[in-house]
Amino acid sequence: MHPFVLASVVVDREVIVREVDERRIHQIFEVSVWLKGAHALIECLGGVLLYFVTTSAIASWVNAVTQEELIEDPNDFIAGHLSHMAGQFSVASKEFYAFYLLSHGLIKLLLVAGLLRGKLWSYPASLVALGAFMIYQVYRWSYTHSAGLLILTVFDAVVVVLIWHEWSVMRRHRPA
Repeated sequence: MHPFVLASVVVDREVIVREVDERRIHQIFEVSVWLKGAHALIECLGGVLLYFVTTSAIASWVNAVTQEELIEDPNDFIAGHLSHMAGQFSVASKEFYAFYLLSHGLIKLLLVAGLLRGKLWSYPASLVALGAFMIYQVYRWSYTHSAGLLILTVFDAVVVVLIWHEWSVMRRHRPA
């Protein structure tokens, strides 16, 4: 086989592999954005619910859920902490969490819609917003040491990398 033909076959194979990799990365990007959208929708619903539910209703619900566990084991760590937190849950705290969840969720829904529609503005806006959310989450984690916050922050970091990659691909293929 002629060396030029052999080189052409190797180059073609590399191009095909790169295209398959890009397609797979794009699929992972889309799934991660849909997951962010689902999470944002849950945040919005949680925020709206918090606005309309009273703190006494929340405390009653938590007590009903933890009551059996605390009867069985009065020193149960999780049930005890949930019950204590519900008793300390103030109207100001409820309003803060409702506002936080609703605003956070609405911002992410707007960004998710832009990303899924391929709007160029949504890529840098998403990077800035997710970066800010991640900084706040790490700040909150430094106080709470919540595994959930850490997992959410790691997921957000993966999504940021995927958004960055997708944005660079879009800018490369955009007509001049």
